[in-house]
Amino acid sequence: MSERVKYADRIYRSGSAIVGGVMLLGLAGWLGGDAIVRGDGRAPVTAIAALLFVVPLVTAFTFRPAVFASDERLRVRNPFRTVTLPWATVDTIRAGYSTEVLAGDAKYQLWAIPVSLRARSKATRHNERAASGKPPRVGLLGFGGGSIGPQPDEGPRTAPGDVAVAELRELAERHHDEDYAQGTVTARWSYEILAPLAAGAIALTILWLTG
Repeated sequence: MSERVKYADRIYRSGSAIVGGVMLLGLAGWLGGDAIVRGDGRAPVTAIAALLFVVPLVTAFTFRPAVFASDERLRVRNPFRTVTLPWATVDTIRAGYSTEVLAGDAKYQLWAIPVSLRARSKATRHNERAASGKPPRVGLLGFGGGSIGPQPDEGPRTAPGDVAVAELRELAERHHDEDYAQGTVTARWSYEILAPLAAGAIALTILWLTG
């Protein structure tokens, strides 16, 4: 029997969250660095404590969230915890106001795949217009109601979050009963985030109480 070919994990992340994280860390570094270099009295120490708290917090909610899907399992990396679910343990993946994976009595949120109600509504309106045979409402440079300029794709559209959910559901259904997708759900706290975050919070608390 030939050996089963293993493919690289599919990775789902929020691009807007990463951009926001870069901007927030840049702002924190600028303000904190200025306070450390030019600050008087307790300002440098306070800035260091604040950075120790802010940097891991921003990292946790912007850079860290990701979903990794392979033939064997789904690995959900949320801000403070990583959950690994073999496909056999996954009951369903759904997207309402947030994206969630259900496994037995447990429910885990997928921070890396946010639900955009605006994108979903926009896709629905486009599909309804396309089904009715009405021309797309675009004009010069994509604005207005004329027909000048490049025409958009008139095929059916789906919100990006719903596309990701559909792909994950398909993987779960395809591999659910396979021998290599069996196992139990495991979870690990992100101590590399929690430890500096707690240290920064404690330092800020001590500085506030002794101020």
